[in-house]
Amino acid sequence: MAEPLWTSGAVAAATGGVESGAFAATGVSIDTRSLEPGDLFVALAGARDGHAFVAQAMAAGAAGVLASREVDAPSVRAGDTLRALEALGIAARDRAAGARRGAVTGSVGKTSVTQAVMAGLSLAGRAHSSVKSYNNHIGVPLTLARMPADTERAVFEIGMNHADEIRPLSEMVRPHAAVVTTIGPVHTENFADGEAGVAMAKAEIFDGLQFGGVAVLNADNAHFGLLEARAVAAGAKVRTFGRAAGCDARLLDFRAADGMAQVRAELDGRRVDFPLLQTGLHWGLNSLAVILMLEALDVRLDLALTALSGFAPLAGRGAERRLDGPRGAFTLIDESYNANPVSMASAIATLGQRSVAGRRIVALTDMLELGPEAQAFHAGLAAPIAAATIDLVFCAGPLMKSLWDALPPTRRGGYAETAAVLAPQLSEAVRAGDVVMVKGSNGSRAGQVVQALLAAGSPRQAPGRALKGPGGEAG
Repeated sequence: MAEPLWTSGAVAAATGGVESGAFAATGVSIDTRSLEPGDLFVALAGARDGHAFVAQAMAAGAAGVLASREVDAPSVRAGDTLRALEALGIAARDRAAGARRGAVTGSVGKTSVTQAVMAGLSLAGRAHSSVKSYNNHIGVPLTLARMPADTERAVFEIGMNHADEIRPLSEMVRPHAAVVTTIGPVHTENFADGEAGVAMAKAEIFDGLQFGGVAVLNADNAHFGLLEARAVAAGAKVRTFGRAAGCDARLLDFRAADGMAQVRAELDGRRVDFPLLQTGLHWGLNSLAVILMLEALDVRLDLALTALSGFAPLAGRGAERRLDGPRGAFTLIDESYNANPVSMASAIATLGQRSVAGRRIVALTDMLELGPEAQAFHAGLAAPIAAATIDLVFCAGPLMKSLWDALPPTRRGGYAETAAVLAPQLSEAVRAGDVVMVKGSNGSRAGQVVQALLAAGSPRQAPGRALKGPGGEAG
């Protein structure tokens, strides 16, 4: 029988809590909707007090409860369950003393890069990672608390909306390697100095980096100098990826076709060619960031390339579906999970390079948290849309009205105040041979447009094509 992840005694020792009834847990959960039999249920306070769900958790098979007051279940009582969860995570980190840990942050691409790194770690041995977008003040300690004692390598996604949010999470993880995928105008409404403030907040990831650890940085980004200085000040060895000569991992070429791409790169001056199950142009650099992170976590290059060659787009981040619609077969590119000016421009440029039998169509919903420049950022998408020779543009949301007004009449497909109202307009317009990309922020409900298209057509999956994988993403 496998060793339990946590015994009640170990939980009490880690948290300083009081044990009431013995138990042995095989997992950790904060949500009864996803709780697995054998989990330790952590009753967090919040908009809904987790203590109100203890009976439901036990009925679902929870082994015991981490609570802040007496409950009718085997439990460990601690004063503050969030602080107790943090302590549990730190204890898990410390008992897996031999594990190499990586951390991933950045304005875009965090979840995809994290999961691609995890794919490589899994080939190299016993590995652990964040699930979905568990990258905040709850998700990071929860991911740590779930880490088995025999873990050899692990990777953690760390996000933020404000300053001083990444630092405590990085100090909790204490990574041996950390990557900043890129910096862009994301969450800028929360920073008086805009994108520069975002860069400073992302640089907090180096505050928890082990001295002598590896900082993997995007040399193409305008904020590279700031990030490099912060990394060096933290005692890090800097490894760079980008397109320019002098990068440790240099992108030479990226060619996409038929749902795949071929990457040509130089790694420390050595020429390397490898395939990807990705078509987004940003994956040229993302793949190099993954390789450098895996190298820093002691994963061989051949395993890194094998992992990348089999890593399919995550749901909502470029996953493709071939659908039989009322007017013939068309292709849906689902980019609905999140959006900002950087990822929007990349996705539009990727579509522009694609050969199509019909039309290139984009359906875009509002990009959120962009501050006072939000309308300008939306109107500014007209330029990359023109450069990519997009045929039709469908827009939803008050901010996307700025783009709609900036478009020439020949490109206007349809506008609506909400995604739900736009969806039937788009479904009605799609014809055989069209390639339709849907992208927008989670809060502007771009996923409703995707669901409407899926409802309008039946799937036609190409042989051998993996269409999606697990994941999620936040800032």
